[in-house]
Amino acid sequence: MNIEEILEKIDDMLDAAWAMPLSGGKVVVDAERMRNLIDAIRANMPSEIRQAKAIVVDRTEIINTAKKEAEGIIRTAEERREHILSREEIVVQAQEKANEIQIQTQKRARDMRKTAQEFTDDLLRQTEETLTQQIAQVRQARQSIRNAHPAKTVEPSEQG
Repeated sequence: MNIEEILEKIDDMLDAAWAMPLSGGKVVVDAERMRNLIDAIRANMPSEIRQAKAIVVDRTEIINTAKKEAEGIIRTAEERREHILSREEIVVQAQEKANEIQIQTQKRARDMRKTAQEFTDDLLRQTEETLTQQIAQVRQARQSIRNAHPAKTVEPSEQG
């Protein structure tokens, strides 16, 4: 008997079954006979259907495996992205720190040049004041010498 014949017997059995009153179309069937027919269907089921069931099971396993692999790939990609972003952040922070150090160094160099210029200017001013005082003293000393020994001029009448 093939599956079509078994299904036809089930259909005949349902048509011949006693209808239960007020049950909305429910009927009473011989459960043992129904189970035997279902077992016969299973036994006569074509191998393609069994293979299709196996493929469905395999498909589910393949999909689950693919999902797990995809999740792993996504997780790995996210970790790599975080690592790269972290490295980029470190580079950005290092560049910012380097810029800050350069700015501070330039400011310190300007301050040092300004301090050196102020020191040099102050030293030259003090030297100028000292030299001015010494020149004034030299002039005063010369003037004193001139005043102390006026040059004698010889009169023509005294020559002779």
